[in-house]
Amino acid sequence: MKHNFLLCGSIGLCLEVFWTGLHSLIHGEATMTGRTSLLMFPIYGCAALIKPVYQKIVSIPTALRGCIYTAGIYAAEYFSGSILKHFGICPWDYSKTPFQVKGIIRLDYAPLWFLTGLLFEKILTKSS
Repeated sequence: MKHNFLLCGSIGLCLEVFWTGLHSLIHGEATMTGRTSLLMFPIYGCAALIKPVYQKIVSIPTALRGCIYTAGIYAAEYFSGSILKHFGICPWDYSKTPFQVKGIIRLDYAPLWFLTGLLFEKILTKSS
């Protein structure tokens, strides 16, 4: 589990830098600067829980597994974001975007979280 936690934390940080760099490009920043916070490492590391969940739900269709992962990611994002926001250290703020909930989660990210959950499933079931 420790290996998977470190793997997921590292991959999560890389995906976030890629995503924010792409976002910068779309908004006219030619340098494509990507950003993240070290606070995100343990949050992304929690994606290691996908492997034991997958082992229990392996027989259900992929689309339903993706929906389960999406719900889990939203729950983790909301829970961790609420705690970090309480301490004034939340590295993200969606309060000025549409489809947001308390500035902590964005409902329009559902397809992204769906694909991310399935990506982590694939990575984790191929490792260790």
